Amino acid sequence: MNTEKHPFAPFFPNGAKYLFMGSFPPKRERWSMEFYYPNFQNDMWRIFGLLFFGDKSYFVNIKEKRFRKDAITAFLTKQHIAVYDTAVSVIRHKNNASDKDLEVTEAVDIVDIIQKLPDLKNIIATGQKALDTIVSRLTEENIKIRPPAVGSCVLFVIDNRRLRLYRMPSSSRAYPLALEKKAEIYSKIFNERKINRQE
Repeated sequence: MNTEKHPFAPFFPNGAKYLFMGSFPPKRERWSMEFYYPNFQNDMWRIFGLLFFGDKSYFVNIKEKRFRKDAITAFLTKQHIAVYDTAVSVIRHKNNASDKDLEVTEAVDIVDIIQKLPDLKNIIATGQKALDTIVSRLTEENIKIRPPAVGSCVLFVIDNRRLRLYRMPSSSRAYPLALEKKAEIYSKIFNERKINRQE
């Protein structure tokens, strides 16, 4: 089976305080844009639209059935939100994006990423495989951490920095939870600060 390399560069805006991490993008034919969570059936950017603007279609071009990448990246930059995935390369055992069918052949160096983002305070795993990969890599570096339950977070320390690791529900529609409920759970990430809701 062929090994796939991650197609996107990390999105690390200056002053990033939040880092959202999934597992790996779907195959290219499922993309509606060249950016993270590109599948039009994935609800990540609808969650963000609801959470920050009260509009699930805020980042959606409904007519063209694609996401508004420029609006998304401008928003993420302003809100100090970084995005990356936990796998650098994978073997896709079936022709889909399901986590259960992905074999991670190279995981990201999460410690190196934390060191590259000096303002980072929150890491958000957006699925079970992403969480398992993060926890495994931290454990390999002798960093004490226990996996958080869905919708919650745990604290851990690295280089005298205190960070939170969140486990959020998957934004995939295969995850059996209503969009509005997912947005409600995701809102916990941002409750500790005043959210700037203006573009």
